[in-house]
Amino acid sequence: MSGPDFDEEFKRKLGELFQWRRDVRHFKADSLPDGMLERLVREASLSPSVGFSQPWRFVRIVSQEKRDAVIRSFEESNAEALNAYSGTDRDNYAKLKLSGLREAPVHLAVFCDEETLTGRGLGRATMPETLAYSATMAVYTFWLAARAEGVGAGWVSILNPDEVTRELEVPDGWKLIAYLCVGYPLEESDTPELSRAGWESSDDRSSWLYTR
Repeated sequence: MSGPDFDEEFKRKLGELFQWRRDVRHFKADSLPDGMLERLVREASLSPSVGFSQPWRFVRIVSQEKRDAVIRSFEESNAEALNAYSGTDRDNYAKLKLSGLREAPVHLAVFCDEETLTGRGLGRATMPETLAYSATMAVYTFWLAARAEGVGAGWVSILNPDEVTRELEVPDGWKLIAYLCVGYPLEESDTPELSRAGWESSDDRSSWLYTR
């Protein structure tokens, strides 16, 4: 059996997909079409996983009470983070929009099932953290699949993971990997928002390859 032929046009478009996959924090109110989120999760589940463990667990949060709890956790954690800065950095941090929790039509939490028996532990004896890495790969695959549909995602990491896990009432042994805001972007850009805001600039990508 021969594999698919990824021609030059496909490879060019794939590069554009990577370039335009941005962390979105400004969302339209429009809902996703019926069935799209489920399809994106199925595509994300094609991600590689250590020992074929497939440890990712996607949880869609529709309860306003639970969403509000996550928003409170973000706001408290964000205030603590702001207090860790001083001077110009504090002023600049205060101007950043670091989540789309109030606007995004979809809240999606991604967990790693650390007690999964799938894969029977293959490949994890010396690097058990690869289970969480596998779930992280699924997050990125979801992100790219969403971007290909014109849908944006924003990863909210400024929150208390233990609080959020408790509020979402997931099974024991599930570790929070990512909390995503998902929806149609209010604006489009191929440049990271934090770069546009002047918080940080992109490094020279050619310097990221080392030889030993």
